[in-house]
Amino acid sequence: MKKIGFTIGKFAPLHRGHQYLIEKGIRETDEFYVVIYDTDVLDIPTEVRANWIKKIYPQVKILYAKNPPMQYGLDEERVKIQIDYLKNIVKGIPVTDFYSSEPYGKFVAKYLNVNNDLVDEKRIEVPISATNIRKDISKYKEYLDDVVYNDYKKYTI
Repeated sequence: MKKIGFTIGKFAPLHRGHQYLIEKGIRETDEFYVVIYDTDVLDIPTEVRANWIKKIYPQVKILYAKNPPMQYGLDEERVKIQIDYLKNIVKGIPVTDFYSSEPYGKFVAKYLNVNNDLVDEKRIEVPISATNIRKDISKYKEYLDDVVYNDYKKYTI
């Protein structure tokens, strides 16, 4: 049976932690998808953020999550809203595995009936978050690929 994995995120910006997760997904699957969400936390277009992934990982397939629901949280009602939205994004793709570093991974896996592949949840392998990078890009530049850093500067500095 073909193993088809995917992950989701804003990648605002794409950093080495995201890359660690994506690379694990690529290694462990026959096909890997990245669902990239629109976001207002960073003023860089979704297409630019998707191009970072395409340039670094040309074998990855990109899916766009345009106008996602704004209800976030791990309560049953909000999880259902997010999962229903996500089901439409991956509709027709026989995914078998969901890769994430987040607690919501177990819900995605459960509702989509796929394996939950938790990757570096405690951020030990790559101790970074996009939030920290957005606060001080110069302090955390080492966690960004050059293609990401150069675009990031164009849009934010």
